[in-house]
Amino acid sequence: MTSTFRYGANIHANGIRQHYLRYGGQEGERASRDAVIIVPGITSPAITWGFIGERFGQQFDTYVLDVRGRGLSSASDTLDYSLDAQAQDVIAFAEALGLDRYAVVGHSMGGRIGIRAARTQPRSLTRLVIVDPPVSGPGRRAYPSKLPWYVDSMRLAREGCSAGQMRDFCPTWTDDQLRLRAEWLHTCNERAVIESFEGFHSDDIHQDLPSLALPTMLMVASRGDVLLPADIAEFNALVPHLAVSRVENAGHMIPWDNEEGFYAAFGDFLGARL
Repeated sequence: MTSTFRYGANIHANGIRQHYLRYGGQEGERASRDAVIIVPGITSPAITWGFIGERFGQQFDTYVLDVRGRGLSSASDTLDYSLDAQAQDVIAFAEALGLDRYAVVGHSMGGRIGIRAARTQPRSLTRLVIVDPPVSGPGRRAYPSKLPWYVDSMRLAREGCSAGQMRDFCPTWTDDQLRLRAEWLHTCNERAVIESFEGFHSDDIHQDLPSLALPTMLMVASRGDVLLPADIAEFNALVPHLAVSRVENAGHMIPWDNEEGFYAAFGDFLGARL
């Protein structure tokens, strides 16, 4: 199959360098469809979502973003890693690229970023897909993953590790997936990850949900423990127009567990089937 990868690039937006990978372009039927910005999770540089970008690129002009402090985007000991800053990054990124209409697909932390960005109702943001987002927050149950899992694996990656050593942290992943994570995890800034993890418990995304006026989909992993039935019911109550999709045979890292099920779960929500 012909690759849809176009190029990787950097752009200055919201005061920082934002790195991204572009797939698809605007030729053919893609020109009539909204662009898609994919926002990965807490320790997922853009390159680890490359196989997903390839598929999206068949139907959409697609941009996979390195969230600040990850991959090749700006990172430093003084950078603001708050949810508000991350959300403004996405809006500024789209504006800097001149995207007139775009959808955001955010996984895990990326879903929370998408919610916070959509709360301000940016003119060009047309649709939002929230994929298995952490629902922790003030007065709520803790996020089920533990911080040492992230810190220990990042430290190992910084020292240099093999795919086999990374398997202790991701036992169900394929060799190719493990090799890519072992190669790129060291680009995740430890302070960025710790502050984002702490933000899972201090930021209240539920207060943002009633402000979501755009078409919104919540995608849920059937085997995950991030979203429970009561959480889905609360989302439905706070976002009455919410579409809910469920991916069978998948844990939190949905496209790693059931890639085809992940694509199918979008249906035609984004304007074309994947």
